[in-house]
Amino acid sequence: MVAAGAAAHSDHGREVAKTLLLAAESPDSGYTIKDINKLKKVAIFPGSFDPITNGHIDIIERCNHLFDEIIIAIAFNPEKKGLFTLEERLEMIRNIYGNHKNIIIDSFEGLLVDYARKMGAKIIIRGLRAISDFEYEFQMALMNRRLDDKIETIFMMPHEKYSYVSSRLIKEVFQFGGSIQGLVSPIVEKKLREKFGNKINK
Repeated sequence: MVAAGAAAHSDHGREVAKTLLLAAESPDSGYTIKDINKLKKVAIFPGSFDPITNGHIDIIERCNHLFDEIIIAIAFNPEKKGLFTLEERLEMIRNIYGNHKNIIIDSFEGLLVDYARKMGAKIIIRGLRAISDFEYEFQMALMNRRLDDKIETIFMMPHEKYSYVSSRLIKEVFQFGGSIQGLVSPIVEKKLREKFGNKINK
């Protein structure tokens, strides 16, 4: 009976939260994005995404059922020149996730924790490919916690078939004529062809 009562209470809680969320999202509610996101489990997946790879996509897909909303946030540094412009990176990700209502595609400058606070997000998602990633990610997670201890970082490992894939490696392999089939989405491969020309091996 205790278990049944707890389940009923949990279901009631979810219904109440859903009702409050629908009311807050009404155009006449006066609530901001930050206010609305306080009622949701919102996570930010930040990165340069220059370009987005299937390793990134694997993590996004697996996190999709864990959170009410995921914000794919491109970290923009005007002093760091990438292969793709910010607009091109946004376009590629929108091509992949533009029809997903619970996935927001955005960009930011400055501190990630400031952006997270602005968006009302409490979770930062970071991908770990190998042990070599851990030291840097651990350092950044601790600094972010120091800046705001209400924002947590979770680490996700991609599927083993993508464990070696990075944006840098994708660009290098493609530039010298190697096949990247199965490692990036078709829109990314198309955009790489436009940058480097049709060098990929058939």
